[in-house]
Amino acid sequence: MTLNPLAFPKGVKLVCELCQKPAFVQCTQCRVTYYCCVEHQRADWLGIHEKICSSLMILRQPVPFLPSEEERQKREDEMRMERSHMVNLTRTTGQKLLFEGKHEQAVPAAMQSLRFAIDVYGIASIELVPSYLILGEASIGLGRLSQAEEYLAQAEWTVLKTPDVSNAMQSRLHRNLGLLHAAKGDFPEALRHLADDIYNASEAYGPDDIRTSGGYFHMANVFFRQGRRDVADSLYRQVTDIWHVHLDRIVKSRTRTPPTPRGVGPGAVEPQQEEEEGLDEAQEAEAIQVLNSICDMREHQTNRKPQDLATVCHALAMLYFVLRDIKKAKEFGRKAVVASDNNPDENFSRNIVEFMKVCENVK
Repeated sequence: MTLNPLAFPKGVKLVCELCQKPAFVQCTQCRVTYYCCVEHQRADWLGIHEKICSSLMILRQPVPFLPSEEERQKREDEMRMERSHMVNLTRTTGQKLLFEGKHEQAVPAAMQSLRFAIDVYGIASIELVPSYLILGEASIGLGRLSQAEEYLAQAEWTVLKTPDVSNAMQSRLHRNLGLLHAAKGDFPEALRHLADDIYNASEAYGPDDIRTSGGYFHMANVFFRQGRRDVADSLYRQVTDIWHVHLDRIVKSRTRTPPTPRGVGPGAVEPQQEEEEGLDEAQEAEAIQVLNSICDMREHQTNRKPQDLATVCHALAMLYFVLRDIKKAKEFGRKAVVASDNNPDENFSRNIVEFMKVCENVK
């Protein structure tokens, strides 16, 4: 829908959601978002706007007059909670798009997460760093390395001037700096930052956590590009093992027989259910990207160990089971069975067979 700027009251300035230039196109659904052109409207819709359109309608509407302080405080608390939810939603979406290789689409999600984070935490808060990192990684993926350096410099400055920054935050910063230096071909500096990423992630989550495994994966990629295939191979194996253990735990949790209530009749005591472990959207996309990448490499590797291909195929089978894609779960399960034919580890082979039986029973 094309707008006539003269139709708006004097002093009202409409700017594009993506580039902040004068806007002439309006979202006809929320009616509170504007764009300089249809192309930017389409890019924003694909990146994030479809998910947050209805929420923006609420967040950007004029503040109604509320007669009591109690009502005003209640509304303010509700708006703050909604903005906090938007921070998490937009960041998770942006990170998911990065793992899917959709760097252009990740930019609008990251920009929205930055705006919401500023609204909630302020312009100088450490909570803005994850948004800068997504913007930096998207820029790296798009080959805009100078722009990536600007975003990462802003993130690094915010971290340096903030006391007691968490290991988790430092891990994410070093991972992105490692990716930037790898893109520039500075492999020694990339490895230094990725080592710092792994150290901080290990301190925050443990060395065998899926949130640490990304550092191992990117470090393996750097060694692979250097031609140091033996080191890369070992790191890829470590990444596979971490995801395999994690996914095995989720699958067993979801397929476990519910415990029997204690006692009989009205006084029977229901046993407490353990909280089910799972993956968020970004972790799902990361697992798909990382494990498929390693699987493809293993399938084309002439000197691979049978166990390596079997393990990554089994991990992918479990991943797609968790994602409820039973067809793909069976496909990779069969590959794992074939790859484990000469495997002396009978427990591993038995686990794959048991997993395939579970898949067959899913309706």
